[in-house]
Amino acid sequence: MKINLITKVQDWVDEKLRRLCGRITPGKRLAVVLVMFLFFGGMSIYITVSSIYNIGKRDGQQLQIEHLGRLPMEAKDSINQLKIQNDARSTEE
Repeated sequence: MKINLITKVQDWVDEKLRRLCGRITPGKRLAVVLVMFLFFGGMSIYITVSSIYNIGKRDGQQLQIEHLGRLPMEAKDSINQLKIQNDARSTEE
C-alpha cells in the first residue's frame, strides 16, 4: 500500500515537471539547468572548503568530557531491609 502511494506521488511529480518544462523554451530550460548547477556546485564547494578550514581550529573546545563522580550508594539491602521491618513489627507486637 505504501509502495503504491509512493509510486503515485512519483508519477504525479514527474507529470507536473514534464508539463512545466515542456512549456518553456529550450534556451530557458538550459538557463535553468545551468543556474541550478552553479548554485548546487557552489554550495558543495563552500561546505567542503569551510569544513576543511574549520578542522582543528577550535582544538576540541566543543568536546569537553567531564567524568561523573562516585554515586552515593545506600547501605540498605532490599531483602535484609524487609527482614528488619518484619522483625521490628514482630517485636512491637
